[in-house]
Amino acid sequence: MLVGCAGPSLEDYQGRKPVLIPSDFFTGELSARGVVKDISGEVIRTFDADISASWNVEGVGTLDEEFRFDDGEVQTRVWTLMPSDEGYRATAGDVVEPGTMRWQGNAIHMNYVLRVAYGDGTLDVRMDDWMHLVTPDTVINQTTMTKWGIEVGEVVLVIRKK
Repeated sequence: MLVGCAGPSLEDYQGRKPVLIPSDFFTGELSARGVVKDISGEVIRTFDADISASWNVEGVGTLDEEFRFDDGEVQTRVWTLMPSDEGYRATAGDVVEPGTMRWQGNAIHMNYVLRVAYGDGTLDVRMDDWMHLVTPDTVINQTTMTKWGIEVGEVVLVIRKK
């Protein structure tokens, strides 16, 4: 019974092509389009984003993101990807529990805690983030959001190299 509840693992994507290497795909200018869904699966927001990605000589990556939502809100997030034994340690200003970015085959997986605006305050939400390279210039990204182990929403987006 527990096997039915288990999610995918990176090993499930070993050998799948095209191969997704973060420092290859996330280089230069990228764009994204996506939706935010609530707990029922209803789309509650849409957005587009521009991403500027670069890597220094030590292998540290920077992803500078600007999100523009359909309600007029603009959010920025700057990710720093530091090489580690497990892949990359992923941090950003609103990430309160850094994640580890790992990859195999055509997939990347990250799991981290993001602080989001909620009402008059903030809420810390666990993000289970999967990215799949479907063509050399296109990634599909699906993120499940949970609070106290309960799914509270989902983000689905397509990222394209410009």
